[in-house]
Amino acid sequence: MIHSKIIKPLLLQGLIASSLLGTTTCVLADTFPDRPIRIIVNTGPGGLVDLSTRMVAEKMSENLGQPVVVENRAGGDGGLGARTVKTAKPDGYTLLSSAGTVVIQPLVKLNPIYGMKDFTGVGPVLRSSVLMVTGASRPDKTLADFIARAKANPGKMTYASAGVGTTTHIGAALFLKQAGLNLLHVPYKGNGTAMPDVISGRVDMIFEAYGSGAPKVSSGTLKALAVTSTSRLADLPDVQTFAEQGVKDFSYYLWVGMLAPSGTPEPVVKRLNEALQYALNSKQITDRFRKDGSEALSMTPKEFDEFLVSEEGKMAATVKDLGIEKQ
Repeated sequence: MIHSKIIKPLLLQGLIASSLLGTTTCVLADTFPDRPIRIIVNTGPGGLVDLSTRMVAEKMSENLGQPVVVENRAGGDGGLGARTVKTAKPDGYTLLSSAGTVVIQPLVKLNPIYGMKDFTGVGPVLRSSVLMVTGASRPDKTLADFIARAKANPGKMTYASAGVGTTTHIGAALFLKQAGLNLLHVPYKGNGTAMPDVISGRVDMIFEAYGSGAPKVSSGTLKALAVTSTSRLADLPDVQTFAEQGVKDFSYYLWVGMLAPSGTPEPVVKRLNEALQYALNSKQITDRFRKDGSEALSMTPKEFDEFLVSEEGKMAATVKDLGIEKQ
């Protein structure tokens, strides 16, 4: 039995600690940030995640009153960049910007170097439709042509991706399964690395984010056979959806989101989310996203955390259904 003379000092200590914690929380909210913030992009330069993050970072800087610096840390199917943020001090000054690949990778690795428990959500950035593209010299003029050629040559045609368990791999694999096609998967260290082989025709097909793929289609470097959105997009009105071309109910979107190390104080995460919302509400950003076939997403940190949990469950089922073996 604990004596009341001991309980009272303990209660007093608890009240003092709670008061100090509340004071610290208020100070954090009032003073953050007081130096530059670094956003790690876990892909190479020039792709959807990199370009969208740089646009958003510039606007976040306006709101935060501090420089927001974007740093590319590619490699390990996005794992190297994720690990950099996982091991950073949880103070809000080092963030991760990643596509949905960040959720998938721990599910396809034998020895994952991070898990989603290592992060807390700041907020989503966008979702983007995807183009199925081939080299301009490839013989297929339509999706039906491609499907017919693949069925006539089972196991002989190829498709590229940014790596095993990346969003472009999952999207393409879902389409191939639904269409009943057997193509050899050729993983690269990013879509950008794969693109020369797709353009030259050494690889038959890749799923490419609309924003980075559309300019190459417009210039004639690539040929778009379908778009994964539920309706056609204004800048490429002649590119039909998969559903329009007989792949019933097929649609697929990539998403990009921003995360902080687990343990980052809630007031700091809330302040970062406010700056992110400021950026995403900018007409400059929304117009550019729309032109690139994307749309800004808006969630609170709590809503984004719930979304990440839901995505992890969905992707675990998808990986199992597709029979993707852990590497």
